[in-house]
Amino acid sequence: MRLHRNLCFSVIDGLMLIFNEGQYADKVIQQLLKRDKRWGSRDRAFVAETTYDIVRWKRLYAEIAEVKEPFDRDNIWRLFAVWATLRGIKLPDWTYFEGTPTRKIKGRFDELSKTRRFRESIPDWMDELGKKELGDAVWTKEMAALNQQADVILRVNTLQTTKEKLQAELFDLDIETDVLPDYPNALKLKERANVFQTEAFKNGAFEVQDASSQLVAEFMNVEPGMRVVDTCAGAGGKTLHIASLMENKGQIIALDIYANKLHELKRRAKRNGAFNIETRAIESTKVIKKLYDKADRVLIDAPCSGLGVLRRNPDAKWKLQPEFIEDIKKTQQDILQQYSRIVKPGGQLVYATCSILPSENQKQVEQFLTSELGKEFTFVKDKKVLSHESGYDGFYMAMLEKNK
Repeated sequence: MRLHRNLCFSVIDGLMLIFNEGQYADKVIQQLLKRDKRWGSRDRAFVAETTYDIVRWKRLYAEIAEVKEPFDRDNIWRLFAVWATLRGIKLPDWTYFEGTPTRKIKGRFDELSKTRRFRESIPDWMDELGKKELGDAVWTKEMAALNQQADVILRVNTLQTTKEKLQAELFDLDIETDVLPDYPNALKLKERANVFQTEAFKNGAFEVQDASSQLVAEFMNVEPGMRVVDTCAGAGGKTLHIASLMENKGQIIALDIYANKLHELKRRAKRNGAFNIETRAIESTKVIKKLYDKADRVLIDAPCSGLGVLRRNPDAKWKLQPEFIEDIKKTQQDILQQYSRIVKPGGQLVYATCSILPSENQKQVEQFLTSELGKEFTFVKDKKVLSHESGYDGFYMAMLEKNK
């Protein structure tokens, strides 16, 4: 592989923003990809994947390169040199790479790879927490899986098409997909491609949604004609899936504290042809109180540490703080207490997170069930999804039924 100066410059600029200014990697990469209209798909893939790679392995590379934060531009070129060397890419004779100790880099990599926190490139506190909650053996496997690049998974929108039709339509565009046996509406891309440019996407035939995330709506056991409340709907990936499972019959009320996310959901719903969704921004507790005892199904897709989705958000390793996790656990319990009251007698509540930590998952459900409000509910079932077992994101979901 030959390195091109303008592509490498883009990566360096992006890393400066992510590491030194705390910007989100996905947003930075979106901006970088708009830089040069002449870039082809390979150039764009190089910029995106190299940036994500160096973000993912920041701690390991910084240790090998012997640089410390805050990184100046020269430090970031050193991280880049480590990345290229470990991939067997020949460094061009640019001034940034003068005196790069190639053999020493490989030796340091072998040495540091013996220690999990360097090998998996994670902060000490995260390593301790994962080990404490999951046990040493499971945490070791899980962290290795969470450092793999995530596959691109599509969820077929059955309001518009079938899996077979979509697969054939994409095949005609040289986009090959695999069917995933245990995921009824999922297709996995064999190779990464810009699927958002396709007519099929513009016509609402599919959404990009990880296979584990697709399990949540299926788990909810919804039926056409029900009244369903999605309490933390965000931009609505799961809401849209619920709409398709309900065949557009019945009512879905999508709530969120962020009105801008609900605007995005409205836009997506229109493209999907999902017209049984009503959005309501939570501007006060009145919005929730009006819905008490009204819903057949309630989804609480709770805010969480996001440790199950590190494959697609590697910068979260560096942004997350232990205090945040402690605070979010209080929020999760508050939300359970408040939003569970929306379930009508005989209705069901699903609590879900994209975390792999039992303290955010099973423990929260146990704590809720022993509370005054929780005594009105019975535990039905739960599902723990670990990345190293499924090959997809880490997730948790639990179903509780409100006594009649």
